[in-house]
Amino acid sequence: MDAAPVATFPRRGGAPRARAFVAEGGGLTLDVSDAGLGGAWATIRFRDAGSAGVARLVLAALVAGPDGTPEPIALAEAPAGGDDFVWTGRFPEGVRSLRLSPLSREVPFRLTAFAVRRRGRIALVAGALRRDPALAARAVYWRALGLKVRGRALLLRALEYRAETGYAAWIARFDTLSDPDRRRMRDEVAAWAGTAPLISVVMPVHDPDPRVLEAAIRSVRGQIYPHWELRIVDDASTDPAISRLLVRHAGAEPRIHVQRRAQNGHIARATNDALAEARGRFVAFLDHDDVLAEGALYHVAAAIRSDPDLVLIYSDEDKIDGRGRRFEPHFKSDFDRELLYGQNYVNHLTVVRAEAVRAVGGLRPGFEGSQDHDLLLRLTAGLDARRVRHIPRVLYHWRAAGGSGTFSDRALARTEDARLRALADIAAPSGARAERGPLGFNRLVRPLPDPAPLVSVIIPTRDRADLLGLALAGLLSGTDYPAIEVVVIDNDSREAATRALFARHAADPRVHVVSVPGPFNFSALSNRGAASARGSVLLFLNNDVEVIAPGWLREMVSIALDPRIGAVGAKLLYPDRTLQHGGIILGIGGVAGHSHPGIPESEPGYFARMVLTQEVSAVTGACLAVRAALFTACGGFDADHLAVAFNDVDLCLRLRAAGYRNVWTPHAVLVHHESKSRGPEDTPEKRARFEGEVRVMKTRWESQLRSDPYYNPNLSRASGRFRL
Repeated sequence: MDAAPVATFPRRGGAPRARAFVAEGGGLTLDVSDAGLGGAWATIRFRDAGSAGVARLVLAALVAGPDGTPEPIALAEAPAGGDDFVWTGRFPEGVRSLRLSPLSREVPFRLTAFAVRRRGRIALVAGALRRDPALAARAVYWRALGLKVRGRALLLRALEYRAETGYAAWIARFDTLSDPDRRRMRDEVAAWAGTAPLISVVMPVHDPDPRVLEAAIRSVRGQIYPHWELRIVDDASTDPAISRLLVRHAGAEPRIHVQRRAQNGHIARATNDALAEARGRFVAFLDHDDVLAEGALYHVAAAIRSDPDLVLIYSDEDKIDGRGRRFEPHFKSDFDRELLYGQNYVNHLTVVRAEAVRAVGGLRPGFEGSQDHDLLLRLTAGLDARRVRHIPRVLYHWRAAGGSGTFSDRALARTEDARLRALADIAAPSGARAERGPLGFNRLVRPLPDPAPLVSVIIPTRDRADLLGLALAGLLSGTDYPAIEVVVIDNDSREAATRALFARHAADPRVHVVSVPGPFNFSALSNRGAASARGSVLLFLNNDVEVIAPGWLREMVSIALDPRIGAVGAKLLYPDRTLQHGGIILGIGGVAGHSHPGIPESEPGYFARMVLTQEVSAVTGACLAVRAALFTACGGFDADHLAVAFNDVDLCLRLRAAGYRNVWTPHAVLVHHESKSRGPEDTPEKRARFEGEVRVMKTRWESQLRSDPYYNPNLSRASGRFRL
């Protein structure tokens, strides 16, 4: 965070005034107590230089809490193009100051402009009509009837609506450098003096189209960041034009070094030859037909300077065709060990500490086609995730045109086998095994101990014997796990059918019914079930979940027993076999929402995410496995503040804060009939309770809700469909 600019904001009865921010605790605070902004509608615009629309700060209004201490209320800004952000809404009553806090210590913000402007009613309605005409019209209707609160809520929803966009429009708005951007980057690098790291770009070359090789080399020579070297190894190319092209570039640019192999050794040996000569502390991998974005090495160097202990840095990527047109962007998650087991989602751009690459022996011959995946699996085995940095920017353009002659294209037949062997080597020490998963991706299968631990399945219920009976039948007869007890927490069931169901299972020693009368409180009921459970693994299950395949519980328990893992979630389908739960994404709709909602069961999802085991910030409590000792140590569900909604998200975030990884698996599939026994949030009391739980989550977890590490900040938070 650099020195902040002077902010301009309105004053009643006068022209806008200027006031300086005060630096406090790593953030910035602006006193607005005398600006008369309480209850006023306004727009805040600010610029975070170098952000390119990726949020790096949390904007909040501070009001006096019940005890007089400042209490933050988040103001959810939206990207407005380039480095600009905007928030439009109604200030809370009694606002004293505005606060800007960094989302991450490693990625500071750089505020260069900040202004507040009051908004009139006509302008607000006009803006809402442009964004969401139907919602805006309803807001006007209810306001005309005198229902101000309802009208205000609808107007806010309309103003916050953001349409999803196409990739070309996104590039123009957020990924096109201007001359001032380039000057800012060069000035910043110049100020680094002697601390700018040397980055060695290694490029194995074998008979590409000379035109694409020319483009690849020129993308390095055109880097804004000047402290690089390009180490090219010609792997016995047969086209004499390749040799001439390489000699020409090496003669024109002293930072380019060319070696030639006498015999073709394939990509691993050629890359290792380049690595052996590299002088940089970090090594960037570039294929002979691909292109670096002009700011790529600048952003890598900035990441290295912000954290010199980094070992692995990677970026987002897209594809480029023969005419230079960009398409199919891959906006990735932060480091996800489970996802990397299944696929090389890290891919391009990959930059690694040179000594770490050499320590694992470089690339391994014999793994052609998956040599990069093999390297990353070995490199990250046991590596602290804090030493991995994802840069959420498209820094690499992967050529998808004919004539590129990539090594992987020539080894497609061996790629899958090499990938599986690479995972098998990593899995073997823990007793796990590598299997072929859906679409040819890897699947890591963890072992279960013998004997298998007792699993206590905890089911809160209130009547709906038809649903509960289906759930019990699936658990007791349709699940192949050998050690199950079912703890049914009966919350004031009254129907004769429910009593008959309990009577039918009374003689089954695996089933225990615990009566807990009183108002419905999912957290309290689940905690009571955990206290009554005997198993070392707890499986929280809704009474409307149907078992459809026998192996689901083995899969979940095998993952939950990993001492590094916290909560484990399953793939839940609606009865029509569309997806209900593919993991929970923070920030969707304000607090959290499901990943890929409503896609068909067979659809792979965004870059195959729905067929691959992966880490997530949270999983739904409708089907959640966790070790009993870990659940107790984390305090269980929050029955005091999160009786019904978001208690599962809160638990998962506490597990993450304690250092555990939460995992979602597509290999445990069940049908969820979606809380049919409790009904919708359709009464004033339920809505008030839900709004209170939203406030609790935003107060407790605001920075995490704004920046889910497993969901790219370039993607829309309107839904979890992985769209721009």
